[in-house]
Amino acid sequence: MSGTPEVATPEGVVRVVVADDQALVRAGLEALLGAEPDIEVVGVAADGREAVDLARRLRPDVVCMDVRMPVLDGIGATRELAGPGVEDPVPVLVLTTFEIDDYLFGALEAGAAGFQLKDAEPEVLVRAVRSVAAGNGTLHDSLTKRVVSEVLARRRAQPVTAARGTDLLTARELDIVLLLAEGMSNDEIARELVLEVSTVKSHLARILPKLGVRSRLQAAVWAYQNRLVRLPD
Repeated sequence: MSGTPEVATPEGVVRVVVADDQALVRAGLEALLGAEPDIEVVGVAADGREAVDLARRLRPDVVCMDVRMPVLDGIGATRELAGPGVEDPVPVLVLTTFEIDDYLFGALEAGAAGFQLKDAEPEVLVRAVRSVAAGNGTLHDSLTKRVVSEVLARRRAQPVTAARGTDLLTARELDIVLLLAEGMSNDEIARELVLEVSTVKSHLARILPKLGVRSRLQAAVWAYQNRLVRLPD
């Protein structure tokens, strides 16, 4: 599809690039996502370099990125599209069959907005694409507690870790970060704090640069890392 002419996508439709080095997986994801009325696969790539080039040209709403790929792996490709210093990042949902911590943390540190296992139910993968496109991020349910536990164990330095959240954020911004750490969406945060969804989005736009992170998911991990919230039992 990378060689086909670009066609205008109807408003409200999520535009996706699929990157995977296995032809059958690419075809399966393209068929699965393309069957949804609100999702259009606008490009497919067989390696990380092709994925980066396609994403920069097509500016999709989400790139579904495999981890193990030739030429440039998925972590490196994610870093080029969404990592620190990227002025206009493209949201990346990392998909992998490997439930390996180094891949997971590599993806998060590279700027991924979400991480899902390929063996998740089809409806879970579709929801993950929609969630990332909407700016909500996503993490496979079976990995959430491990992510937080590992963050607390490693205490890896984020761009801002020495300062407490109260030194960086307003009271309202701190409220929003704490709700993010509970896994709430923008709509749920707005209901909880009796705000407009647009107001929540405006706050988030200010919060992420303050914390030195690129995604909602990274902001939630930052909250645990800085002990603003505690890992549930």
